[in-house]
Amino acid sequence: MDEEFFTRDAVAVAADLLGACLLVHGVGGVIVETEAYRQDDEASHSHRGPTRANAAMFGAPARAYVYRSYGLHFCFNIVCETGSAVLIRGLQPTHGLETMALRRGLADPRRLCAGPGNLCKALGVTKLMDGMPILSSPFSLSLAAEKPAIVSGPRIGISKAVDLAWRFAVEGSPFLSKPLRPAER
Repeated sequence: MDEEFFTRDAVAVAADLLGACLLVHGVGGVIVETEAYRQDDEASHSHRGPTRANAAMFGAPARAYVYRSYGLHFCFNIVCETGSAVLIRGLQPTHGLETMALRRGLADPRRLCAGPGNLCKALGVTKLMDGMPILSSPFSLSLAAEKPAIVSGPRIGISKAVDLAWRFAVEGSPFLSKPLRPAER
């Protein structure tokens, strides 16, 4: 995997990241849920142009864009083309489960990395990682040998551009932040 993989439309990258293995300091797992955000998308942090807070979205591809959501938890995105990024919403934990369980204060592997805030807490992602290249330490990212079956539907937790089916998930995964409703498939 290289920077070229991310120098594409975020919608394509979001689907192609499913099944990839994401580790932070050796802790993580298989990406099972993503959402795409573009600059021309009203729900995107980049929609109104560059700011100090969203600067990473206007930097080089294959960089982390980390922000705090509702002042409560961090969200981890991977920058694609200028002003676009993919939000990593869910992982199937495979590496460092004990570390994740300690960080989250729970042991159920289905809940450890289900949802962007839970994922960041389990992996130890913080705002200090904003703008860091995701193709080098402390990150490790490798594509799946086989692409999984995927489903898509509207993104969740937003109030604008809610009709866009830019949420992608591994079909049948029990590790999603929220199941896709049958009508969304």
